[in-house]
Amino acid sequence: MLQSAQKSDKNEYTIEISVGAEEFAAAVNKAYNKKKGSFNVPGFRKGHAPKAIIERMYGEGVFYDEAINEVFPAEYDKAVEESGIEPVDSPRDFDVKKVGKEGLELSFKVTVKPEIEVVGYKGIEATKPSAEVTDEEVEKDIETKREQNAREIGVEDRPSKTGDVVTIDFEGFVDGTPFEGGKGENYDLELGSGSFIPGFEEQCENRNVGDEFDVNVTFPEEYHEELAGKDATFKIKLHAIKEKKLPELDDEFVKDISEFDTLEELRADVRKTIGEQKADTAKKSFENSVMDQLADLVSAEIPDCMIDTAVENMLTEFRYNVEERGIPFDKYMQMLGMNEESIRGMYRPRAEKEVKTELALEKIAALENIAVEDDEIEEEFKKMAEHYGVKLEDVKAAITAERVAKDLKNRKAADLVLENAVEKAEEEKAGDAE
Repeated sequence: MLQSAQKSDKNEYTIEISVGAEEFAAAVNKAYNKKKGSFNVPGFRKGHAPKAIIERMYGEGVFYDEAINEVFPAEYDKAVEESGIEPVDSPRDFDVKKVGKEGLELSFKVTVKPEIEVVGYKGIEATKPSAEVTDEEVEKDIETKREQNAREIGVEDRPSKTGDVVTIDFEGFVDGTPFEGGKGENYDLELGSGSFIPGFEEQCENRNVGDEFDVNVTFPEEYHEELAGKDATFKIKLHAIKEKKLPELDDEFVKDISEFDTLEELRADVRKTIGEQKADTAKKSFENSVMDQLADLVSAEIPDCMIDTAVENMLTEFRYNVEERGIPFDKYMQMLGMNEESIRGMYRPRAEKEVKTELALEKIAALENIAVEDDEIEEEFKKMAEHYGVKLEDVKAAITAERVAKDLKNRKAADLVLENAVEKAEEEKAGDAE
């Protein structure tokens, strides 16, 4: 049971708990039944030696550590509930003050969620980018559609040039030695696309079908560690040159690629689609700016462990997304020239923002007396079950109603902040007013 909960430092409590003699004796018996098979006692088959014999041979406290492990989780949960604290990290700095037949007394420290202040969360000003669609954007999109529907025509009567697609074999060498990932056969490369190392594509121009030649490049400094900044030579054989032939921009082209009959109808649809995308992007940009400023309003010292946890969650999600695409995570990091520590460092500022934003929303939900009803929680459970394609009872077993209620309150708090935010006009571009 809880004996005391004292604030011992900023965002830290020291908790003292006790376990009575009878309850601790039961835990010792459980520990004995769990561990007795690991003791060899002369005269007894393994696992059949009486507890008293084992204690006589190995000491009265031979099962105490396991017994403490047995009782602690439930006692910890009760102590947290009774003291009203909200831990954000595992307990640490255990001090066993008394253990024996009389029971158990121990203390430990735990980091708790900080008390924060958030002032000025109504009326946050942020710029919402314009969602206006320009003629240039429409024409660029239509030109992309032409590119996507271009035909490739083989060319043999001239050398390669920018815009051509060349089919090549290549093998790369550094200091005369081939390197991993530096070889390819019958690879289609669009010259001028910028998809290869700087300088590579330019050296494939003005070449003819059947040419064999060397391409000399220097890997960028930000390339992955083994090759960064190194000079390399690629042995190239050019098999084919294909010229991209764009379709005519007319009504026939429109009928071929869409459900529309005329170029003007396609332009109108493209304008509408781009407008919807820009409006959605502008809305998200505005909301993100408001939430970033909300995080800046938080006045408190945030425990490092909260930010560390957020960083690890981001790293786990990043790893999952990479490996879901069939790429080994270690290989992907090597391609980026990064490691887990550098990725953690990259994520840390964002993680701190996210932690502060969540704390701010929790505080606002409390200040504004935001509540959620049981039917709202049930509906959220159903949405999660449908989204993940699992049974409703499985979702409820994995996620508590309290967690769902908290998330719903935070969403309502975010809605309140956004509803009260002020849109600023986008600043005029330099020269517009001239």
